[in-house]
Amino acid sequence: MRMDKFTARLQEALSEAQSLAVGRSNSAIEPVHLVLALLQQRGGSARPILQRAGANVADLETALQMALERVPTLQQFTGDVQLSQNLARLLNLADREAQQRQDQYISSEAVLLAACDEPGEVGKLFKTAGVERKTLAKVIDEVRGGEAVNDPNAEEKREALDKYTVDLTARADAGKLDPVIGRDDEIRRTIQVLQRRSENNPVLI
Repeated sequence: MRMDKFTARLQEALSEAQSLAVGRSNSAIEPVHLVLALLQQRGGSARPILQRAGANVADLETALQMALERVPTLQQFTGDVQLSQNLARLLNLADREAQQRQDQYISSEAVLLAACDEPGEVGKLFKTAGVERKTLAKVIDEVRGGEAVNDPNAEEKREALDKYTVDLTARADAGKLDPVIGRDDEIRRTIQVLQRRSENNPVLI
């Protein structure tokens, strides 16, 4: 599978998974390497998504680290590391998830969904940690806001939005907005912009 089919974040995680395998003298990169790399990725989306889905992420991370200890090591490591059949299968499942969501790129969250269907150890660890596919898919839909992954940097852009902006719709749904008094003209203008067929994206400053 071509690396350019993955988002930048997933490419970073795969690179870190390779480093984990090399550092432990493993002959192949397994699903456990990749999922652990996704969980530990600084600024990545996998950990917060799993937390929002109600998973026990701390227990999952510990279980993945223990599973990593059981991956066979080579006494005479030559530096040759390949994708295992299990990881290739996981990435194929993630590719299917991406296609079903009409994504042009395979993202980290597609791998998480694929892990729910993975018949090996990672799939079992997800179930033990309380990861439910239906709940996970719902959280991913909420995080994406209905948008497909059509940009290799989509995950990073989404993280920047979460970090530097406030979702007023979500705050209104949660009843966390104070009533607005004396801003009739501004509110009316905002509604007019929202009702446009194009360029309907007001920015409130």
